[in-house]
Amino acid sequence: MIKELTEIDNNILQHMKSLTLLCVEDDPTTQILYESIFENIVKKIIFAKDGEDGYEKYLANNIDLILTDYSMPKLNGLDMIKRIRISNKDIPIILVSAITDIDIIVKALQLHVNNFIKKPIVEKEVINALESVSKLVIANRYLEDQKNTKLQELEEKDKYSSYQEDLAFAKELNILRNDFYYQMIDTTCTALVDFSYQPLDILSGDAYSARRIDKHKTFYLIVDGMGKGLSASLSSMLVTSFINHIIDKMHYLDNFDLHRLIYESLEYIKPILLDEEALSIDYILLDCMNSKMQYAKFAMPAILLQNKDDEVIKIKSNNGPISKYMRDFTISNYDTSQINKFLFYSDGMVENPTRFKDKLYIDYIEEDFLDSFTKDGMRERLLWKIDKAEDDITFIFINKLDLVNTIIAEKSFDTNMEEIDNANEWNTNVWETLTDNVKMVYSAGIVFTELFMNAFEHGNLGLDSQTKHRLIEEDTYLETLQKQQENCNKQIHVIINKITYKDANYIITRIEDDGEGFDTQILSEIFRNAKSFNGRGVFVSRSSSLGIYYNTKGNSVLFLHKI
Repeated sequence: MIKELTEIDNNILQHMKSLTLLCVEDDPTTQILYESIFENIVKKIIFAKDGEDGYEKYLANNIDLILTDYSMPKLNGLDMIKRIRISNKDIPIILVSAITDIDIIVKALQLHVNNFIKKPIVEKEVINALESVSKLVIANRYLEDQKNTKLQELEEKDKYSSYQEDLAFAKELNILRNDFYYQMIDTTCTALVDFSYQPLDILSGDAYSARRIDKHKTFYLIVDGMGKGLSASLSSMLVTSFINHIIDKMHYLDNFDLHRLIYESLEYIKPILLDEEALSIDYILLDCMNSKMQYAKFAMPAILLQNKDDEVIKIKSNNGPISKYMRDFTISNYDTSQINKFLFYSDGMVENPTRFKDKLYIDYIEEDFLDSFTKDGMRERLLWKIDKAEDDITFIFINKLDLVNTIIAEKSFDTNMEEIDNANEWNTNVWETLTDNVKMVYSAGIVFTELFMNAFEHGNLGLDSQTKHRLIEEDTYLETLQKQQENCNKQIHVIINKITYKDANYIITRIEDDGEGFDTQILSEIFRNAKSFNGRGVFVSRSSSLGIYYNTKGNSVLFLHKI
């Protein structure tokens, strides 16, 4: 197979081997292909020759997953799915088709098809799709088991209430999509994208998302449900979930369109809103290559931009609040070629009272934005000024870095164990010319060592975490590294920049290997499960710096210190 079974997480694979898969396919050759792909992955495969046969076998068996062709005799795939959805809204379904007709895809989405596979069939895509929908089954089983266990344990009303709140907040975090979790924009410009999400209650009226549209374009969403309580939270989460769903489908069809995204999301949420209810939303699309920002702001506070002359520019709303009676909307453009920093935020941030008499944070936000180089700096200034948060606080902080004209040191190292010591010594020597703060030099050295070692063993030598742990247990780890480095011609490249901002210097170190990179989306797992996840070194590095940011490919990492 193109994708070996070992590439599937072992825990997920074990669960998949307990599932029954219904394959609805009229072509015998394709059935044979499916059998060869799935025979070692799932517990049982049941084949059906057309939609009518597929529906009958669905009724007669305990099916966990369905993979179906679209074009079949008697009953096509969509008509069969329509019958199944009458009684089962949740069973994961994969639709296989050579048809790219938008009407067919829209109908499939309306029937809650979970994944699509284009013909001609590629084994890797089939396994990826099956693995993806299997996670839904596993997650639902896990949640059901956890729910039953918790319900038995939680006899007191207050404990039960707390448990429900935890589930609700976990659901909120799943709805908020962030494609830049410890990642940077790294195309024609380099920018650090950071977020602060501090809801006042479990059920927050605020929501946000950040999505990578393509190599150069990124999309940012901030939603603020006007009012408080369950109604505002439901509206915010519903529209955020729908917007992310539409973006996912646009990704699949490679046809992102901001106007259509806004139009479809408004048409979705307007019938849901109550007569007196309104929503404030920021839709923002940044194009790094063309230095352009497109935006539709619906009664949101002004976007703050900082230009190269250290002036703050305010971009005000170009639309009123969203209500069920809204008809038209406006999308505007702004040239960002002279912009270094961006701040998008909800009104809860500026409406909080401060420690200064009769002053709200709106009186200080521009000053703090101008003085802040990082999200953490902005947040520290905010939290120092406000007495107590009285509303949700959500903001997105983006800083474009000049990494061309600020280089103070750079060197490339061969992939061998002797060079690890050489690299650490070189890095220490550079830092000792920058500061006499021994503690700071030591802290920067810890981060450098961890991330350089990651580039060495995981990047250039291609050792995954499971293999590393096995080799350590077998006491063959160092021996294996020595053997693999003999045939490795790849290098590790280090560049150190110094950027002076206000009264501080920021040291930015980049480590890039010549390896294949990794799926950077697992970074969210690292930081949410720091105690159990394999990426201990990455977690330690984040804790000992102002932040670490990977490129899209996953073979380059940037980290910051302030001196």
